[in-house]
Amino acid sequence: MEEITINSPEQMRELGRRVAKLLRAGDLVLLSGELGAGKTTLTRGLGEGLGVRGAVTSPTFVIARVHPSLGDGPPLVHVDAYRLSGGLDEMEDLDLDVSLPESVIVVEWGEGKVEELTEDRLQVVIHRAVGDTTDEVRRVTVTGLGGRWAAADLTVLSA
Repeated sequence: MEEITINSPEQMRELGRRVAKLLRAGDLVLLSGELGAGKTTLTRGLGEGLGVRGAVTSPTFVIARVHPSLGDGPPLVHVDAYRLSGGLDEMEDLDLDVSLPESVIVVEWGEGKVEELTEDRLQVVIHRAVGDTTDEVRRVTVTGLGGRWAAADLTVLSA
């Protein structure tokens, strides 16, 4: 587990770019945090780091968006599970035009909904000050779960 303090949206994007260097096809990243915590900003950095096509924006209303790789890397599948109640069945119903094992999947609001996809996942929790605040500081906790992440060096994320 690695804890990182983020002081600006640009630092959150940079963290996404650093996380992207650790990812490979078949990886699942679960993002959680309050509204406005920076989940989409982190995912935007992931997309930049993975070199995918298209602006990464919140898929709240489309639920899932696929960003193909501009090179030979995996596509990024960005899912907003906020409005999904049924979990995996609903995920499969999205009929994503990609093979999940060949993609990097990032799920916002996915706790309790998509863990069945794989035991191996990167859990990213973004904490921010709550209430009426302009505080940009975020505490990000990154935890690797399962065999895939057992030997991963998450300290590179704090660099």
